Amino acid sequence: MNIVLMGLPGAGKGTQADKIVEKYAIPHISTGDMFRAAIKDGTELGLQAKSFMDQGALVPDEVTIGIVRERLSQPDCEKGFLLDGFPRTVPQAEALDSILEELGRPVEHTINVQVEKEELIARLSGRRICKTCGSSYHLIFNPPAEEGKCDKDGGELYTRADDNPDTVANRLEVNMNQAQPLLDFYQAKGVLTNIDGQQEISKVFADLDALLQGSRS
Repeated sequence: MNIVLMGLPGAGKGTQADKIVEKYAIPHISTGDMFRAAIKDGTELGLQAKSFMDQGALVPDEVTIGIVRERLSQPDCEKGFLLDGFPRTVPQAEALDSILEELGRPVEHTINVQVEKEELIARLSGRRICKTCGSSYHLIFNPPAEEGKCDKDGGELYTRADDNPDTVANRLEVNMNQAQPLLDFYQAKGVLTNIDGQQEISKVFADLDALLQGSRS
């Protein structure tokens, strides 16, 4: 079961990834984890990636794709994998197709956890931090007992600049524009499924599970 998982920040992709991996016993492969493992193992590609990261530069596609190839060739991926955070562009998706063709394991599902922009803004801009102790709250998911005050020490709660609704909206716009060509690519290949991410977490997973179970039967 070879899955590419997509979704905008705040869509709940990470939560669903954990549930898929737990149920189907396939490795959850994120770009960050791959880089960290390659650097820790001291592979040639890992060292190349580290040199770019140390300079604060983006790791070039050929290095990233090489690390992906190494990771997907490992024995734990033989029965499937869940890719998260890769590919991000159509050229990366084409390179992934080439790797998987070599391995005889095509992408079976590209799952896009879909949430309306307004809902994502509410989710992402609802975070509040205590000025005194740094405790984190969320106006929707984990609100304080008294508005604007920390439950632990009564400290004032504030919104980080990154969580300002305008900043969040701009960030989402960039992410949406980047994701669309990739969604179109997988739609054209007939492997894209959009899952409604605005439901309860358990219902989102039930929909995902039904899709994956269907592909097994």
